[in-house]
Amino acid sequence: MSGAGLRIGVLGSGKGSNCEAILAACERGLIPGQVVLVLSDVAEAGILDVAGQYGVPAKGIEPAQVVVALREAEVQLVALAGYMRILKQPVLEAFAGRIMNVHPSLLPAFPGLRAWEQALDYGARITGATVHFVEAGAVDSGPVILQQAVPVFANDTADSLHARIQVAERTLYPEAIRLFAEGKLRISGRTVKILP
Repeated sequence: MSGAGLRIGVLGSGKGSNCEAILAACERGLIPGQVVLVLSDVAEAGILDVAGQYGVPAKGIEPAQVVVALREAEVQLVALAGYMRILKQPVLEAFAGRIMNVHPSLLPAFPGLRAWEQALDYGARITGATVHFVEAGAVDSGPVILQQAVPVFANDTADSLHARIQVAERTLYPEAIRLFAEGKLRISGRTVKILP
């Protein structure tokens, strides 16, 4: 790695709240690395504005061009932050074992879209946030790195529950990236071992 530490590329489609948490953690030195590129499949996505506020190169891009852009920026870890597309084989192959995602549930429960609503509809008493590695196969099925439980309250709405899960995500995701940057994560089958 360069003197600046881990080179992170972020892919997102929305407002960029998790991207901002990663950028802020890098700026404060909590992650030994830097976000070097932010890409979005949505030309007007808020995540691009967030990147601009931190002086990070950012652009809207066609999914077919993602691998080229990430390689040109010498990205070492790809962080999905609200990226609403399923990654295809070229990206999965180019960055195998180096793609992370954050999901708003305690996987394997409630994979897929709007997981907080799934948890409410199911009557779950506890849900949460999961950071996992991304691999080929079912959506949100990669090896789990970190999880944090979030209680479901009787008076919760989808919005109130989602807001509390997002708070957990913004702590958990930078921590998982820090562990990766420090070389403390090892994938062993379905398990991610965290080294001391």
